Amino acid sequence: METKSKKQTTAKQTTKAGVTKPKSNAASGLTELFEDGLKDIYWAEKALTKAIPLMAKNATSPELIDALTSHLTETEEQIARLEQVFESIGKKASAKKCDAMEGLIEEGKGILEETEPGVVRDAGIIAAAQKIEHYEIATYGTLRQFAETLGLTDAAALLELTLDEEKGADKKLTEVAVAAINIEAAEEDEN
Repeated sequence: METKSKKQTTAKQTTKAGVTKPKSNAASGLTELFEDGLKDIYWAEKALTKAIPLMAKNATSPELIDALTSHLTETEEQIARLEQVFESIGKKASAKKCDAMEGLIEEGKGILEETEPGVVRDAGIIAAAQKIEHYEIATYGTLRQFAETLGLTDAAALLELTLDEEKGADKKLTEVAVAAINIEAAEEDEN
């Protein structure tokens, strides 16, 4: 029954030409779209403060555990930085559920359930974490550009700092994967 309701809701929002009708509270300008994006990533970062420790607890590689633990500290700093971004635009920091991040976190939990502890699970954790990083890189890059376009130089500078950290976290995960974990996981296939 629930599926039918979702289809009916979607049908109501889409015209015959396939153009989606906006919700009554839809963003009407770039500023609103920017603020909505900030709320979305604010929720996402807060959700990651719960997801990253779960990944680290299930990892076995000391290098992976270290990468995840240090990124958790960065994530907490990024939350504080987002609060500064909100303050810089005269808004109170608030979160809006991020469906994309929720899905990525759930996918990561699924990988934990579908793998045995060890290097194969570690490779899966890296894959899940990198999907998250790539989403964050895309989001922060977009928000930084919106801020620049809107002339919000303080917000743009703060978002650029976080964007650089997310790129660094992704690079670190790649290094951990390539240095040993992926090779060791492939060797598991040979045994």
